[in-house]
Amino acid sequence: MFTKPLIAISVAIALAGCATAPSVQHQPFSLTVAHINDTHSNFDPVKSSFKADGTKVYNEFGGYPRLQTMAKEYKAEAKKDNQSLLFLHGGDAWQGSAYFKLNQGAMNADMLSKMGLDAMALGNHEFDLNNKKLNAFISSVNFPVLAANVDVSQDADLKNQTNLHPYQIFAFDGNQKTVVKDINHLPKDKNLVAVFGLALDNMPNIAPNTGDVKFNDMVKTAQATVDMLQSKGIDNIIALTHIGNAVDLDVASKVNGIDLIVGGHSHTLLGDFTDLGLNNNGIYAQMVKNPNGKTETCVVQAGEYAQAIGRVNVKFDAKGDVVTCAGHNTLLSNDEFYHHADRKKTDMFSPVETATVEKFIDNHDKITITDEDALLRQRIDTKYKPAVDKAYGKTIAQVPVEIKHERRPGDRGTDKHGSDVAPIVAEGQYYWANEPQVQKVTGMKVDFSLIGAGGIRTNIEAGEYREGNVSLELLPFANYMSVVPVKGSVIKDLLQEAVTATLPEGAHAGKFPYGGHIRYSYTETTPHKAGKLGKVEVMTGTEKHPVWTPIQDNKTYNVAINNYNATGNDNWTPLYQAQKDHSGRVDVVYVDGKLTGFKVKNIDKVGDKYKVNYQGGKAPNCKAANTRCNTDAQAVIDYIDQSRQHLVPLGYEVVTLNRTQP
Repeated sequence: MFTKPLIAISVAIALAGCATAPSVQHQPFSLTVAHINDTHSNFDPVKSSFKADGTKVYNEFGGYPRLQTMAKEYKAEAKKDNQSLLFLHGGDAWQGSAYFKLNQGAMNADMLSKMGLDAMALGNHEFDLNNKKLNAFISSVNFPVLAANVDVSQDADLKNQTNLHPYQIFAFDGNQKTVVKDINHLPKDKNLVAVFGLALDNMPNIAPNTGDVKFNDMVKTAQATVDMLQSKGIDNIIALTHIGNAVDLDVASKVNGIDLIVGGHSHTLLGDFTDLGLNNNGIYAQMVKNPNGKTETCVVQAGEYAQAIGRVNVKFDAKGDVVTCAGHNTLLSNDEFYHHADRKKTDMFSPVETATVEKFIDNHDKITITDEDALLRQRIDTKYKPAVDKAYGKTIAQVPVEIKHERRPGDRGTDKHGSDVAPIVAEGQYYWANEPQVQKVTGMKVDFSLIGAGGIRTNIEAGEYREGNVSLELLPFANYMSVVPVKGSVIKDLLQEAVTATLPEGAHAGKFPYGGHIRYSYTETTPHKAGKLGKVEVMTGTEKHPVWTPIQDNKTYNVAINNYNATGNDNWTPLYQAQKDHSGRVDVVYVDGKLTGFKVKNIDKVGDKYKVNYQGGKAPNCKAANTRCNTDAQAVIDYIDQSRQHLVPLGYEVVTLNRTQP
């Protein structure tokens, strides 16, 4: 089954419409779906915390070996009950940890292929390297990668890929499952389930290396795919998506015939976790009325970073419509608990305290203590972990208390100021861009810096902080720093547009802006829809003795931003608009170990992508052996090592987001 462009699907539907749908016998049917998403190479557990009857407990959640244990448990239960089951991944397996930096897609292919997945959605971070490496990953895994709205026919690397499908059809006889290879020859005595994939249709704007892949409209493709499947007699239909929870709900309201959406991208741990001291992130298994006013779609998603696994049971009637849809996400904890974030051995819970926490967990359905799968842990520790440990480099700081990163202020228990990590990163990039050796290359003194929240991938954990914690985990994308002269009015437009785009519930908030030596306020006026930018001020002076001055519309400011956002990607469109005719921007990388500047002429828009044109045609070649491009991370490493060895949050707030109550 080769990935088809939308036009091919449309033709198939038109042809199918000329004939009566085949006579397939339906019967009431129950299906269990286990699901994960946005695992982002978190093969090891994530340090975290929760509350047990009001007591703060510092622990670890997840990691691939715990996911494997739980998935095996779910499969064993399904086999015992002769229950039909699918295990699905909602995309973005790539990026996010030191393992990915060192092993790229190969380790993901190895680990995921051992987990017994039935299918995976194509995420945006699967495009972080290049399509040749993505092609190798897709060829290496032992499950299909799904994306119905993706056309790879013109892409040199992916056009012959045979494991990238628009959909996959499964035939069930109780717990027995087979893959249907020919949609025109369906078994008559089995329960049929089709799973189709949806990728972001604005992928070229947020993913750096999409090549010549085309991304078609999500809603149109979804409806076309459902219509085609139903015309063949398949009525039990799942969309495996990587488009974000808010968009999943929107698609469900605009497309008839999807029974279940298993999602990813927005990192939404659906469900009410407030009794664990966490958050209520929205309804798990929310039912959304389809545009026909009759049928409904059930929507689920399972958080981020391999910390949890979701399990939903869907019951279909004889027409293939959803009768019930119920389940929940479960956080997978270790069994060592501490009183404080630095997790010293002397700070471990006593046996009596541990037993109390364990009893609390035993009585809670959304958290469980899970052993790691021994074989998967052994493979990680022997094949991959030694090189990762070696790559972390020297210690640059001590962190007394964990510093939290949250993309959008107010989410997951944060206050109206949001992330404490992003301002440190932005401050470091401001600091570095103003060092004499950098100013010598750019010819500019920087006034302030900006960073998109999605470029920051981790919290800053308590304890020893090393170079690799920054370059391999915190800022893993190897972007280079840009210094961009733009008017104050452009900055105000950017802040207004970027914040507004993150207001809807479940919206992907990676574009949310933070800064260094700048602060702003924004007040929501219509809940989850609109708001107004308040004061924007530039800081001079020092952190201890700041001086704040209102930004001036017509004044040109030199701004330090990584090249991804500086180009206007992730809907930072005002920066593209400001540079489409002329740019005074300078990009900074290391060539032969020496800081080197590349002057930008302008930015063109080619299709859905932005193309940076350099003066003299000379662009940074990040693939060259003599070139190191991750100056975004190096800037933060230098700043922390030289000026913030006792690493605590900044002394001033960057963002104030005032939300309204609906």
